[in-house]
Amino acid sequence: MKIIAALSASADAPFEIAEVELDDPRSNEVLVQIKAVGVCHSDLTMKAVWPAEISPIVLGHEGAGVVVAVGSDVTATRPGDNVVLSYNSCGACPECSRGYRPYCRNFRIHNGIGTRPDGSSTMRRQGSTVYGSYFGQSSFASHALAYESNVVVVGDDIDLSLAAPLGCGIQTGAGTVLNVLRPAPDATLVVFGAGAVGLSALMAAGAIGVAVIAVDPVAERRALATRLGADAALDPAADDVVGAIHQLTGGGAPYAIDTTAKGAVINQAIAALAPRGTLAVLGIGIPEFALDMRGVISGGKTVRGVIEGDAVPHSFIPQLLALHADGELPIEELIRPYAFEDIDAAFADAASGVAIKPVLLF
Repeated sequence: MKIIAALSASADAPFEIAEVELDDPRSNEVLVQIKAVGVCHSDLTMKAVWPAEISPIVLGHEGAGVVVAVGSDVTATRPGDNVVLSYNSCGACPECSRGYRPYCRNFRIHNGIGTRPDGSSTMRRQGSTVYGSYFGQSSFASHALAYESNVVVVGDDIDLSLAAPLGCGIQTGAGTVLNVLRPAPDATLVVFGAGAVGLSALMAAGAIGVAVIAVDPVAERRALATRLGADAALDPAADDVVGAIHQLTGGGAPYAIDTTAKGAVINQAIAALAPRGTLAVLGIGIPEFALDMRGVISGGKTVRGVIEGDAVPHSFIPQLLALHADGELPIEELIRPYAFEDIDAAFADAASGVAIKPVLLF
C-alpha cells in the first residue's frame, strides 16, 4: 500500500515527506494507521549517526494509532483497536523469558538494523529500498508495520496524542522509579536533567510520595519541575549542586537518576548520593569518561544502567494510563503538538530544548 513517510537521508539533510510503498502485514505483523507519534531524543541521536549506506531511513518509535489489519497469526489485537507502540523484543531469549524484555539479547536485530530481523525491508520508493522497522515500527509515517510484542491495546477513550510518548520516553523515566529504584515514600530522589524522561521520573516519584530534587540549567524547566511537584530545583550553573543536595537531604540522597549522558554530571550525581545510594543512568550514547570509582567504592554506591525503565509495555503502559487518569501523571504538561509536516521544526525544538516532548499529529 502507498503511505506517506518522513525520510531521513543524512544527519544534516531535512526530512523529506514522500510517498512510499509499504508491505502488507505478514502473518506475525500488525498494520497501524498512525495518529500521533512522539519525538524522542533517541530519534535525534539516530538521525545524526545513522549510516549512509542504509539510508534513507524512516525513524520514529513512539507511535500511537488504530489497527488497520493483522496477520493470520496475530491474536492479541484486531482491526479497529486503539494501540500504543513501543520497543520490539524476541520473546525467546533468556532475558525475555524471565520478563526482562528491554535487555533482549536480540534487541538490536529487532529494533535497530533498518530491516525486519530476517533482513527484508518493509518499504520501497520507486523500486529502491527504504529502510525502516525502527523499534519494530518506524512510526514517522502515516502507517507502520509492528508486532504483537510491541503493540499495546488501549481504550477507545484514550487520547492518542497524549498516549504516544508512553512507548519510550515517559515509560523510561517513570519505569526507572517504579520498576528499578522503587524508593520508599520517605526517600529522596535527585533527577539530573528535567527533560521528558527526567520529568516523567519526577511525576512517578511524586505519585508514590517520594521527595524530588530536580537539577537543570534551564530556568523554565526548573519552574516546570517545581510546578509538577519537585521539592527543590537547582541550577548547576549557579548552585553548589552536591553541597546543596547534601544539605537538603542531611547527608546525601539515597537515589539519583541521570538523563544527561554527560560524564561530569554522572560523577556529580555519584558525589550527591548518600552512602550505599543508587544512581540509575539512562542516557544513551554516553562517551568514555573517567568514572569516579573511588566515590562509588568508598561509599558502597551502585551505578545501574537502565533501558526502557525495565518496563514490559503490555503491563506497564496501562499502569501509566491509570496514573494519568488519577491525575498523578500529567503528561499533557510535557507535550507540544506539531503537524506531521512540521517534523523538522519539532526536531529543532527538541534539540534546542524549546519543546520538552514534541508530538507529531496526523
